[in-house]
Amino acid sequence: MSITQERKVEVIKDFATRDNDTGSPEVQVAILSERINNLTEHLKTHQKDFASRRGLLMMVGQRRRLLDYLARTRSDRYKTLIERLGLRR
Repeated sequence: MSITQERKVEVIKDFATRDNDTGSPEVQVAILSERINNLTEHLKTHQKDFASRRGLLMMVGQRRRLLDYLARTRSDRYKTLIERLGLRR
């Protein structure tokens, strides 16, 4: 359900805007997307795990708020991020 430390470091390297960047919206959205994908796979086999489903919905909401912030402040970075992640919006 959670991502490994090695995978998290890879995601941070891929989406970082500068060296030692772990807090930019791009990195946060990428990490949340990775966690959301893992949790979605978990819920396909455990349909009645409602606590994890609630966590998933909270993560999706957090990602949505970060994407809205990025679209509001830096629309060019927003467009490249959703293309790289393959999100619908």
